[in-house]
Amino acid sequence: MEEVKLKIADMIKSAINDEIALEDILSKIEVPKDKKNGDFAYPCFNLSKLLKKSPVDIANDIKENIKLDNNIKEIQVVNGYLNFYVNDTDISKKVLTNIFNMKEKYGFQNIGKGQNVCVDYSSPNIAKPFHLGHFRTTIIGRAISNLYKELGYNTISINYLGDWGRQFGLVIEGYKRFKDEYDISNDPLHSLADMYVRANKLAKEDEEVMNMARENFKKLEDGNEEYLKLWKYFRDVSLKEYYKLYDLLNCKFDSYNGEAYYNDKMQEVIDILDKKGVLVESRGAKVVMLGENEPPCIIVTSIGSTIYATRDLAAILDRTRQYDYVKSIYVTSYEQINHFKQVFEVAKYIVDEKYAKGLVHVPYGMVRLKTGKMSTREGTVIYLQDLLNDAIKKADNILVEKNNKIHDRENIAKQIGIGALVFNDLKTSKIKDVVFDLDEILRFDGETGPYIQYTYVRTISILKKAGFNEKNIDINSIDFSMLNTEDEVELIKKLDSFSDVIKRAANEYEPSILARYLIDVASLFSRFYNNSQVITNDINLKNVRCLLVYATSIVIKKGLAILGIDTPNEM
Repeated sequence: MEEVKLKIADMIKSAINDEIALEDILSKIEVPKDKKNGDFAYPCFNLSKLLKKSPVDIANDIKENIKLDNNIKEIQVVNGYLNFYVNDTDISKKVLTNIFNMKEKYGFQNIGKGQNVCVDYSSPNIAKPFHLGHFRTTIIGRAISNLYKELGYNTISINYLGDWGRQFGLVIEGYKRFKDEYDISNDPLHSLADMYVRANKLAKEDEEVMNMARENFKKLEDGNEEYLKLWKYFRDVSLKEYYKLYDLLNCKFDSYNGEAYYNDKMQEVIDILDKKGVLVESRGAKVVMLGENEPPCIIVTSIGSTIYATRDLAAILDRTRQYDYVKSIYVTSYEQINHFKQVFEVAKYIVDEKYAKGLVHVPYGMVRLKTGKMSTREGTVIYLQDLLNDAIKKADNILVEKNNKIHDRENIAKQIGIGALVFNDLKTSKIKDVVFDLDEILRFDGETGPYIQYTYVRTISILKKAGFNEKNIDINSIDFSMLNTEDEVELIKKLDSFSDVIKRAANEYEPSILARYLIDVASLFSRFYNNSQVITNDINLKNVRCLLVYATSIVIKKGLAILGIDTPNEM
């Protein structure tokens, strides 16, 4: 429909015969909420001052000067609006032919032309198991990365591991005190996490324990051989466990360079800031002042150590050189909004303007238990592996109840269980907090992942029963005029907006736009299927409706894939 919208804008410009820009007209063309008011509407109120006429007169004049073509079947003037009604048959032919020809490439737009976009996401702290909070950054970041791929960008997925910092002083302290109580080789991350929680509790009760933890990290920073060996062990066993989880989620990264990777790269950042005269001393620390009402960004602490912001700045500088990015996107919780605001301001002093402008923080809401916020320190977390196992098991139980003859049930249960968790998270605006209800998100009806997957399974089941084979279809022989019911036309117009939805979701860093779109597609398809017989004795009607079912299957499968969700072949 974008092509039709552009044609309408061109028609209006020609009819006005004035120096008004085509882009201005295009930006004001609306899609009416009430279908009775047409497929597109153009308000003429903004032209009243320019043309010295009332909006109604302007609308009537424009209508008289427009010659209808195959795309537009009718124009109405209503209260200063020009309402355009498109030719449904022409739209159906264009949309379904386009999907039929492009297949899984449908929706792709080469806007990025191979330029690099970095997406920094997941980034767990080593020596801790994945909890539900890490799930959000992982799946939101992956979806954003996939969306930008669909716009023709070369996306670089970066897992910026939390593998350095003062918390490792507590991890080491816990390990020294409690390691003999655990079977670390059998369950390394839960063991290390439990030791950390215990050490943190002791440190809260006894300042001497906290001082020992600080001393541990100081030794680690100074290159103590024993502690470096321990740190490397923590990192290696953590990655080994993370790889298993990423494999289960089908999530891949191009870089696992964590905070520790930038330890020898921070001095350059300090030197650049110092040379530019923006690094000043404040209460013994070296900081960059950010404005009268803003707190300074600490670069070097009063005891001479660098902090998280210093490492982030070193990473920004390094990524400009490695990737020459047009955007560098950071997907973290909204608790880090102020941190990235500071870091991006300071980055203006260390990288070229084009790189500084490309820095984007995408904040998301927290995942909460019904009892409140999760905390590793307090030991109140839901571990992701446990949640995935529960979701897969529940999905398997549902499959047994619904269809105990299903093939490859184990794999399909994984697709449904994991897909349900991913879709439940992504269907909601990313900035909102999420509370998980496993029973609710595994329903096969309503706004759930299994419902979208089931709709896809229904499409391929219909096509199989109909004996549909796209290789045997002569697209030029299809009679598109037979798709004339409201259900069919609405579904086709929704499929047509797929590319626009992808672009908007990417531009707004908001995967929920695509997820909500898929809910709409599934709902419209169900209405069409319930009200229309696909497999009929009329071969021409059967072929054109099968083509619509086929197009729907392609859009649902592609849309779910962008969100990181598999489509089973049976449910």
